[in-house]
Amino acid sequence: MPRLHLMVSGRVQGVGFRAFVWRRARELRLSGEVSNRRDGRVEVIASGPRRALETLRDAVREGPVAARVEHVAEDWSDDPHAGSGFHITG
Repeated sequence: MPRLHLMVSGRVQGVGFRAFVWRRARELRLSGEVSNRRDGRVEVIASGPRRALETLRDAVREGPVAARVEHVAEDWSDDPHAGSGFHITG
């Protein structure tokens, strides 16, 4: 199963970004997690069908209204041990 790892920088903490990603990932039936990093970025790790992951990536690039996404680094890989559900951590 495809796995997408995103590191999002900009004004992405304290603006509802994790909840935004969580809602979108659950709508897309993806598994994984979203978390705040100490350096001010948000990290997203998601597994599921590639098309759904691409939709999530595009949503993350836009972000919620209060956010200002400046850069999204993405890395694709395979996830043979994809979990279930999508969670907010950190």
